[in-house]
Amino acid sequence: MPGLLVILSIMPAVVSTSVVAGRMYAAEMPDPGEQNAMTYAQQADLVALGARIWTGTGTHAGGAGADGRDGEPSAVAARGGRIVAVGADSTVRVLIGPRTRVIEASGRRVIPGMTDSHTHLIGGGLQLEQLMLRGLSCHADFLAAVAAAARDRRPGEWVLGRGWTVDSWADPQPPDAAMLDAVTGAVPVYLVRMDGHQALVNSAALRLAGIDASGPPDPPGGEIERDPKTGAPLGILKESAMDLVSARIPPPTWEQRCAALRRAVAHAHALGITSVHDMSEPDDLAVFRWALAEGDLTLRVFVYLHVEQDWPRWAGQLAETAREEHLAMCGFKAFMDGSLGSRTAYMREPYRDAAPHERYPRGQLTALAGDADRFRQMLHIGDAHGLRLAVHAIGDEANHILLDAYEALPRRGQRPSVTLNRIEHAQHLLVEDIPRFARLNVAASMQPLHKADDGRYAERALSTEQLRGSYAYRQLLDAGALLCFGSDWPVVEMNPFAGVDSAVNARTLAGNVWLPEHSIKVEEALRAYTVSPARAVGASDRLGTIEVGKLADLVILSDDPFTIPAEQVGELTVAVTIVDGKIVYERAAVGK
Repeated sequence: MPGLLVILSIMPAVVSTSVVAGRMYAAEMPDPGEQNAMTYAQQADLVALGARIWTGTGTHAGGAGADGRDGEPSAVAARGGRIVAVGADSTVRVLIGPRTRVIEASGRRVIPGMTDSHTHLIGGGLQLEQLMLRGLSCHADFLAAVAAAARDRRPGEWVLGRGWTVDSWADPQPPDAAMLDAVTGAVPVYLVRMDGHQALVNSAALRLAGIDASGPPDPPGGEIERDPKTGAPLGILKESAMDLVSARIPPPTWEQRCAALRRAVAHAHALGITSVHDMSEPDDLAVFRWALAEGDLTLRVFVYLHVEQDWPRWAGQLAETAREEHLAMCGFKAFMDGSLGSRTAYMREPYRDAAPHERYPRGQLTALAGDADRFRQMLHIGDAHGLRLAVHAIGDEANHILLDAYEALPRRGQRPSVTLNRIEHAQHLLVEDIPRFARLNVAASMQPLHKADDGRYAERALSTEQLRGSYAYRQLLDAGALLCFGSDWPVVEMNPFAGVDSAVNARTLAGNVWLPEHSIKVEEALRAYTVSPARAVGASDRLGTIEVGKLADLVILSDDPFTIPAEQVGELTVAVTIVDGKIVYERAAVGK
C-alpha cells in the first residue's frame, strides 16, 4: 500500500498542510534564494511529487500487474490551468514557489482525469434525492420501500424512483399496478426500471394519464402492457409509452435542477471524473450555462442534445455556441431501439424467450429510426453543421441499420480535432459488423457495468450465436475501433473503477464470470476512460493524457491499478481529483 499522501500550501513564512491520510508530514522547503529569485509568473500553482505517473501516452510496461517501467515520471506541475512540467522530482521541484500548492503523493498512482462518456448529469443529480430501488432482492423488499415512500408524500405528490429489476429475484414475476395499489392507495407512483426503458406505475398514475381498458392505443415505438383478456393496463409502460405518464409529473423547479447539477458535479469529482459526455435535454442547457457563469461548473461537460424535432433550428444554435473549456456542444442524441432487459432492443432474430403471443418478438425500432427519411434528414442536418450524432443502439440489427446510415454520410478525415459520430451502447453486434466501426471512424461508446447487469439473464434471451458479438470489447479493439467507456448514470452507478472491473474481470452482479473471452486489460480499460473519450469529442489536443501544454486534469488514486491483482481494481478509490490545476475533491483527513 502506498505511503501517506500529504498536500501542502507553501507560503513565504509558514507551511499550511491538509492531510489526506495519516499523520502530518513536513515537506522539504525550497531554498530561500530560489524563492526570492523566482517570479510569480514562473512558479507553478500546483506540484505533485513522489508519484507514479501513467501519462496515457504509451503502453505501460507489462500492462496489468506490472511493476512499472524505469524512468516513469514521478512529478507533474501545473500553472494557469495547464501542465507545465512532467518528469522527475528533481526537475519539477524547481517550479515550487511561495504560492505553490504541493502534493506529496508518496508513491501513489497518478492518472489523467477520467471521463464518463455517457451520462444524464442533471437526471442523475435529481435521482440522488429519489427512491433508489437497485439492489432489492424480492417483491417484499420492493413493496416495503415503495410503501415507506408513499407514507411520506403530501396530497398531490408523486413517488418517483428508479433501478428496479426482477432478474435477480427468486420469483421473477414482474410487479404490477395491483401490487403497488395495495401499498400506495391514491398516491401516484412512477418507477423506472433499471435500464430506463420501461416504467412501473400504479392505478392512480394510470388514471391521471387517462389510460384504461378502452385506450389509448400504443404510441409509435412504445407499448402499454395489457391483460390479454380484458385489455386492462397492467402498469408496465415500455419506451415511448412511458411518456404518457411522465408528462403528468410536475417538472423539477429551476432551483431543484441547479441543486441537482451541484450534487452531480461533486459526485463525479469524488469518483475521479473530470469530464462527461452528457446526453442532455434542452432544458439542461440553461442550467449548465448558469453554472458556468457562477463558476460552479468545475466538471467539463460535452453536450449531445436529445431533441425529437426542429433539428435545423437546434443545429444552428449549437453550431454557433462558443466551445468553452467547461461546456462544449458536440451534437445530437437519438435512439434506434430499446434495451435487452425490456426485450425492446431490436434484434435480427427473435429473442429465445419470446412468448408465442409476443407482439414484438425481435424488439422495436423507435419511431424516429422506423422513419428512414426522417432519420436520414437528422443525420445530414447534423453533419452539415459540423455536429455529430450519439445514437443509442443496443440490438444487433439496430446497430447494423445505424452503421449503414453512417456509411452513407460524406466521409470525414481522422484529424484529432474532428468530433466523431458514435454508437451509444453497441451492446450486441453482428460479428461481421465489428470491423465497420474502425473503417467508418465511428466511436463505440459502451458501458461495462451494463454487461455486469445483463450477464445475469442474457443467455435466456439470446442465442449462442447472438452472444458472439455481445459486449465485444476485445474484438472492437483488435479491429482498431475507438472504444470509450461510461456509465449511463443514473441507470447504473457512476464509479469508473466498477466499470474497469467489469471490462477486465467479466464478473456479473451475481458474481459469475460471463464472456471472459471479450475482456480487455486494465490499461486498455483506463484508456477507454481517458485517452479515447478525448479523441471522440475532438479534444485530444488538450485532454486525455498527462503532457506539457494540456489541461491540468489529474487523479491521484488510493492504490496502483498496474500492481494490485486485476481482480481488485474495482476496489480502487480516489484520493485527490484535480481540474485546471486546482483540487476539486480531496478525501477527508483522518488526523491532524
